Amino acid sequence: MKKWFAYGGIAASVILVAFGIGAIVIGVTGLNTVRDEITAQQIVAGDDAAELTNGRLQPGQAITTGAEARAFADIMEHHTLDSTKGKRYAEMGRFVTPAGTDTSDEALAAKTPEGRPVENGLRNMWVTETALTTALNVSFFAERVAYFSIVMGVALLLTGIGFFVLTLGGALGYIALPKRAEKKLDTASAAT
Repeated sequence: MKKWFAYGGIAASVILVAFGIGAIVIGVTGLNTVRDEITAQQIVAGDDAAELTNGRLQPGQAITTGAEARAFADIMEHHTLDSTKGKRYAEMGRFVTPAGTDTSDEALAAKTPEGRPVENGLRNMWVTETALTTALNVSFFAERVAYFSIVMGVALLLTGIGFFVLTLGGALGYIALPKRAEKKLDTASAAT
């Protein structure tokens, strides 16, 4: 029966090591993919990057990591808030009046030559900003998931190796036990 426990322990160890290696490979692949995709967008920090990110980004710096992408998303949000005088999407009217203020009342809105209400372009800017910053923030999250996968892979790998050593040590002890018992019997028989 103990022999089957030893085989089970070895099998479990091999599975843990395999899952650990797999998690590390998936994490490294995911991390590289995220960084390659961010780099492919050719995003470069603007002149006010150092000021707006407390030095995390520098003017002219290429954005190549998830953390840098998140910092750049903060810059985009700052610029959008600056353009909209501190108003966010939900705080703005859908249309623009002839005086240039925002409103959600179609009757008060300025009209196009076709008679349609003029859309609030600043409100539409928020839609674009939200889409772009969401993509940047998702890349930050994806990079963190990749790091987590690598750490978990290392933990599984080390656990599998440790479990293998313990199982193998127990199995060797089990194999050596009958020989020791046999020696004790021989010693006891010789003494009588």
